[in-house]
Amino acid sequence: MSLPVRATVTARVEAVTPKGDEGLLVEFLRVYRDSVQLVVDEIWGLSEVPSRTELHNMFYSRLVKLGLRAHHVSEIYKRAKEVVESTRKNNGSKPVLKKLTARIHTLDYRLDLNTKTIKIAVLYGKWVELKLVWYSYLDKYLDGSWKPGEILLSYRYGRIYVYITLHKDIVFKEYSTVMGVDLNFNNITYTIVNLNSELVSIGVIPFRGLSRALHYRKLAEKLQRRHPRNWRFLKWARRSRARWLSRARNILVDTAHLISKRLVEVAGEYNAVIVFEDLEKIKESNNGGRKLSWMKPLWCYRRIQEYTEYKALIEGIRTIYVDPARTSRKTPNGKKLKFINYRFVQLGDTVTSRDVVASWNLALKGLKRMRGFWVKWSPDSPRSEAVKTRAKRGNPETKKYLKITTAIHK
Repeated sequence: MSLPVRATVTARVEAVTPKGDEGLLVEFLRVYRDSVQLVVDEIWGLSEVPSRTELHNMFYSRLVKLGLRAHHVSEIYKRAKEVVESTRKNNGSKPVLKKLTARIHTLDYRLDLNTKTIKIAVLYGKWVELKLVWYSYLDKYLDGSWKPGEILLSYRYGRIYVYITLHKDIVFKEYSTVMGVDLNFNNITYTIVNLNSELVSIGVIPFRGLSRALHYRKLAEKLQRRHPRNWRFLKWARRSRARWLSRARNILVDTAHLISKRLVEVAGEYNAVIVFEDLEKIKESNNGGRKLSWMKPLWCYRRIQEYTEYKALIEGIRTIYVDPARTSRKTPNGKKLKFINYRFVQLGDTVTSRDVVASWNLALKGLKRMRGFWVKWSPDSPRSEAVKTRAKRGNPETKKYLKITTAIHK
């Protein structure tokens, strides 16, 4: 039996407050931000960042006098410590906090999902009630299996946002097939094999998201070439460029969500494990010529993998990564493989695409790994590049908890 895996989602919900209470909330956020800045300023010059206990002895009495609750102060220590450590790690200068945000402990808020309201403790023992602008797609997290954790409260441009974290422990389902997924510029090709390495199904999921995004990028680049010296100083040019690039980004995000949702549906239908390529330095390579080099920066293969992974995790479906070396050049079924051109091959008596061959071999590699025969990982895969939520390489059971975080936007 597999160990439970903890999945965490973050829902961003806009909130409104009754008239008169917004001032209390903004004042609390200002005091919270200034308190974090106070701790950062005083520990920045120290050779070592103090521990939580040392921070408590240094600042607790001073911060409580400002009207903050004990858990507020505890979160302030944690936030300041994180800011200083991360800034030093990146060799940055002393940070200056400007945003009005606060991390709220579970004991400092009361969430009522029936009335869609939340009460938050502010300064001097006062509470502020916020009405959440609820979205219907969040109802799937109200079945009782998801437990709320700490929240993040943010105020910017006169609007209040509440980031609610929900988590639950998930046990992976038993699998009966393995699905290899080959990511391409205009389609996703998948091949499903059973536990006896026999072919079950082959499918293609086409999409036009990348070509549409590239169209808007081309418009932005033409605008910059037309006004190479002064486009930054022309208000209309900056706005047009920003609008086109924003559309391109939204198209890519929507495409990644659509493809990942479809892949999880197919995997659930066949009770399959999803096998992805552990792609390495694709954007840095020069293979493919100028055309592909222009397309690669917008190819969101990491985003597709990440979205598929957390959607699959919520459904209890495993996702693994294998080395894609020679997957499009090796015969998957022992028959003679003959290359017709860069896209099509002849496999035995059948003409098919190299994408099918690649996804088929990925499925077989994934099957070997699930059986316990380890495949060779790429030696320097940057886990922090895009797929931040990948499990530790090696035995998937060696890590008990895997945190999957995704921001749910309006």
